[in-house]
Amino acid sequence: MINNFEFKTKVNSELSNAMAWERKTIGFYDLCDQDVTPYKDFAKNVTQKNIVIIGIGGSALGASAVYNFLDLVRSFDKKLHILDTTDPLVLESKLNSFDMDDAYYALISKSGSTVETIAVAKYIDVKTGLSKNNCVVITDEGSILEQFADSREMPHFAIPDNVGGRFSVLSSAGLLPLAMVGVDVALLLEGAKKVRDGFFNDTGYCDKIMQKATYYAQHANTYNINCLFSYSEVFREFNAWYVQLWGESLGKKQRHSELHVGLTPVGLIGPTDQHSFLQLIVDGKRDKSVTVIKIKDFETPMKIPNVSFKHLEAMDIINGYSFSELINMQADSMVEALDALDDIPLDIIEIESVNASEIGQLILYYELLTALVANMLDINAYDQPGVEMGKVILKEKLRG
Repeated sequence: MINNFEFKTKVNSELSNAMAWERKTIGFYDLCDQDVTPYKDFAKNVTQKNIVIIGIGGSALGASAVYNFLDLVRSFDKKLHILDTTDPLVLESKLNSFDMDDAYYALISKSGSTVETIAVAKYIDVKTGLSKNNCVVITDEGSILEQFADSREMPHFAIPDNVGGRFSVLSSAGLLPLAMVGVDVALLLEGAKKVRDGFFNDTGYCDKIMQKATYYAQHANTYNINCLFSYSEVFREFNAWYVQLWGESLGKKQRHSELHVGLTPVGLIGPTDQHSFLQLIVDGKRDKSVTVIKIKDFETPMKIPNVSFKHLEAMDIINGYSFSELINMQADSMVEALDALDDIPLDIIEIESVNASEIGQLILYYELLTALVANMLDINAYDQPGVEMGKVILKEKLRG
């Protein structure tokens, strides 16, 4: 993974010390050091062809991002399904898309009492039965969901106390279902570790991430919308993960004031959104920064044939190009257009190829960036009081 374009801003040297101190108490920093043997050993005994995550938000988005990133380029023996909604139309459609009797369910809730997750679990339990033979529980140690698992002798894995849901993709919440599908979770952590170590050892990632975070924080009032323009469909679920990570972590009231701050995330897919949202970026209000993500090597030989269509001979300029070349030329053209404007903050992240190490690097990169911006904005990146408020109100309504 290569991050190009430097943000011209002075890096706060004290921030490195603050991050080193935070690393002692916040768990996501060192998840890449864990032994993945327990996940791989557990996965070996799962024979069902459909792995189904019952979870929402941070309990599902991370695993979905990794799986969908890899699914188009490699053939997994098993398929991952995500049940992360209470929309009855979507839920019914998803449940009809696989054999519920040939499925292994990962019931995931950090708190253990997520309404949406338990509602779906109850429905599935009535339809097919949840037992030690087809369900594993992933939750906080000692939660009421863990107690439920024990009551049915279901296996269960703990999410570390100091790892929040939206930062939990590299914990059991993400690694176990991904291992059951067949993702190389060791390689995933290897990529994350490369970025983590590069940041703290100042061997390639530190300055880039520091400069970017510093710019975002210093210009938060001007450029308060951050557009992630990802040039491949493999990033669609990653974009959704980024939106939760960025929005739920950075939309807060400051620790030492009554000021409400935030950076609004927008996830875009090129070239589709190049034909829509780009107009707003180019000619709209100057309140947006843009990060473009590209893939250097798509590893596919698909080319545009050397044929001519009557009346469309002018379009023969595309003949002979591979689709990989075309999509990257589209990305480069957009970058050149934005760079020429000189008043839209812009950087590029280039992924070498589509593999577990690269998505692991990208995940840790954005987690570090989020933590840095939060520190500089004087907010707590790891709570979500606004979300909790809605949960409390919902449970009051359910009690009648």
